[in-house]
Amino acid sequence: MLNQVVELAGKGSDLQKLHRVYLDPVTVATIPDSYVERLIPLFPGVWQKLELFSLEAHDLALSKLERNFDRDRDDVQRLARAGYLKPGILKERYLKELRPNLLSRHLWHD
Repeated sequence: MLNQVVELAGKGSDLQKLHRVYLDPVTVATIPDSYVERLIPLFPGVWQKLELFSLEAHDLALSKLERNFDRDRDDVQRLARAGYLKPGILKERYLKELRPNLLSRHLWHD
């Protein structure tokens, strides 16, 4: 299924060539429990048969915690510099919604 999505809409697909947009699937990510309630619609009402949503900034930052690549840290720093992150909200969601779902290294993530 994932291969079909990438073929139809991934990098180098006809979708990207025609509309300059592509899907970049994430296969593993640990995200806060209640993220669905906070999803942000992108371009509402623009398309008849397609709806796009994005993670809210704090949820996006927390989703990058476990993988923790350089690009993930860069993304979180950009969100913080742009004023999208509030430390109190980030800490609260981490402790209540993300930390209980981490598979290991809890103290390292803390």
